[in-house]
Amino acid sequence: MLTIALVTLGDPKTLTGGYLYHWRVAELAPRHGAQIKFVSFPSWPFPLPLLRGGKVLEEVRRCGAQAILLDSICTAYLAPWLAIGQGAGVPVLGILHQGPGGIGQSGWKARLQAPLDRWAYGYTRRLLVASQSLCDELDFPHKLVVAPGCDVAESVEDPGDLKRGREAALLCVANWARMKDHLSLLEAFSRLPEHLATLHLAGDEDADPAYGQQVAQKVERLGDRVVRHKKCRREQVAGLYQSADVFVLPSLRETYGTVYSEAMACGLPCVGWDTGNLPHLIEDGVHGRVLPAGDIAGLSSALEQLCREPALRARMSQAARQRARAFPSWDETTALIVETVRKEVA
Repeated sequence: MLTIALVTLGDPKTLTGGYLYHWRVAELAPRHGAQIKFVSFPSWPFPLPLLRGGKVLEEVRRCGAQAILLDSICTAYLAPWLAIGQGAGVPVLGILHQGPGGIGQSGWKARLQAPLDRWAYGYTRRLLVASQSLCDELDFPHKLVVAPGCDVAESVEDPGDLKRGREAALLCVANWARMKDHLSLLEAFSRLPEHLATLHLAGDEDADPAYGQQVAQKVERLGDRVVRHKKCRREQVAGLYQSADVFVLPSLRETYGTVYSEAMACGLPCVGWDTGNLPHLIEDGVHGRVLPAGDIAGLSSALEQLCREPALRARMSQAARQRARAFPSWDETTALIVETVRKEVA
């Protein structure tokens, strides 16, 4: 059995795309003759976790790991330790959900973190990158795209009628964080006729408390037109996908956008901003709508058209489902990761 240490930051059970990616791979790794053990830096303010690099590598050695997968969220903190030859004597591979400097943080932190990230990547054998859009941004030679799976859950929980007496059900699955741009979505949705659609929001409402409060206030003003599902289990999310009519997430930055591919696999047209990886996943007007970031009027118009025209939704649904057949399953993603690590260990 190949033992891999996945070095990350804080609680690996955090409900974000990167952490969920790691957990799905860890769950499936034994099918491919491997086990993944999580080793975490403490969630201290930047750059204090740098002080724990030695302890992290000691834990890697104690767990008997034959390779390290280094999460891009904590790459900077291991850089000096790799430079002085303290890499636990095993090959190191990066697993990237963000580029050097991170995503959605202050400018000063990004400027300090970026060179540390690059320093650490200089000591890695391969960089496993979560999307083609991120891969295109990186100027490292040893990179490989390993996209997340699009299969959601084997069992599904029925959420009931999501339309709630209206013509269509819109779904957004995302934590309430500024980067997800819920406020723009709610503003666009508020311009629709009240009878037209019900909007369902699923995700961690405490991910960004200050921003979440703004979202909650906007939601309250919209009354029963918006339904809050808060944190959901996989089976609940799968049920929401299967019962909704349209998926919408006007995120300002998605390294991959797993929720889009999951929604497409369930036959949902997807709507979002033309940022990050979304233009790599869908073609505007075919699998959904891709709109210029910040175009709230355009977003509202696109949603209204999809709600009013079931025939258009049906065409886009069929195209989305067909497109999603080309996306990997989580088992295929896991197999590629394990195979790549095994080659570096050999």
